[in-house]
Amino acid sequence: MPLTFNTMKWICFFVMLAGVWANGEPMAFQSSERETALLELYTSEGCSSCPPAEAWLSKLKTAPGLWSEFVPVAFHVDYWNSLGWRDKLSSEQFSDRQRSYARDWSAENIYTPEFVLNGREWHNWFGFRSVPSASATRAGMLRASSPDGKHWQANFFTAEKGTADYRVTAALLVSGLASDVTAGENSGRHLKHDFAVLSLITRPLNSQTSGFQGTFTIDPHPKGITGRLALAIWVTSSGRLEPLQATGGWLPQSAK
Repeated sequence: MPLTFNTMKWICFFVMLAGVWANGEPMAFQSSERETALLELYTSEGCSSCPPAEAWLSKLKTAPGLWSEFVPVAFHVDYWNSLGWRDKLSSEQFSDRQRSYARDWSAENIYTPEFVLNGREWHNWFGFRSVPSASATRAGMLRASSPDGKHWQANFFTAEKGTADYRVTAALLVSGLASDVTAGENSGRHLKHDFAVLSLITRPLNSQTSGFQGTFTIDPHPKGITGRLALAIWVTSSGRLEPLQATGGWLPQSAK
């Protein structure tokens, strides 16, 4: 039986839907024009002082300002790995990032746990129930969008006109992980991790007629990871670590 025009139209429609489902879900994260705080924790499974800091960070999962007022990320450093226990989430890249902060601050040492809030060392985390309120500074709007959870486009609309070089950094995060440590300072402990960074990538933003734009790619299906995924995105001036604006959010369950 020959195919009619209407039949062909429905076939094309279902083929299109199948392609969308196969490739992932379109999604977008967007900040307001007010500054969104970036909170970084440098931690390790090999450090006995780190579990209280990670437990505090985990409480932010239910905080009302999550993603809209602050974006939390936990970098597991690798310099504890030689002291009896290898942290499976650790990376030399994350340790180097912490060392870069120390150089900027003219600090003699790096340590864990260490919190960094908007590019500055933050000591008073244990006295807060959440992240301190973001400033009222108009930082510009940051938007990140993707048709499939893998290929992303970042757009930064600055609050003030002018020419500058900007870069976008994207961190793939995982929450809900657990680890049974059998050696080192935390031997015998069952540790839980949230907002742990799995991958970190930085790309340039190019000047456009309206704002700045760049692209980056993540792996929305990291091998061997069973926790809940999220994405943190922030913009910096080139050559700088402190963020100008940040955004992020949970990735759909189907994107894992």
